[in-house]
Amino acid sequence: MTPNAVQTRPNARTALLGWLALCFGVDGVASVFAIRSIPTWYAALEKPALNPPNQVFGPVWVVLYALMAVSAWIVWKTRPSSCRTRGLRLFCVQLALNFLWTWIFFGAHQVLTAFFDIVALWAAILLTILTFRRMSHTAAWLLVPYLAWVTFAAYLNFAMWKLN
Repeated sequence: MTPNAVQTRPNARTALLGWLALCFGVDGVASVFAIRSIPTWYAALEKPALNPPNQVFGPVWVVLYALMAVSAWIVWKTRPSSCRTRGLRLFCVQLALNFLWTWIFFGAHQVLTAFFDIVALWAAILLTILTFRRMSHTAAWLLVPYLAWVTFAAYLNFAMWKLN
């Protein structure tokens, strides 16, 4: 067995549910800020031409959070190592930055500060991908759509700051 080979654990299903609960829990708590601000503050913002309709964001995030959870779960199932620990810590850091962005943008209405957060989030996602790749290419690739969406979200964030 290779050093990073996936181990079979009897509680793997429970762990998957835990990663899903963590990711969707962050989404659920963070969405409270968005739900409050979308019909009022956010609706009044001038938006760039490429801004998708509000109905697009929810389904996209459901898919992304599911992919994120599965990615973390795959890495969690690998043999314990300092690389796995570092990767899962990075995953949690980027998840915290993700939550923080929603609070800063929708809760505090600080568009420029949110942009700085999303830049840090982007870097944390990239570092997570690079670290996960050392243990599982699948886990790394599962985070690529998330990085792409956050790249697009950073453009939207910056454009909204410039327009408003």
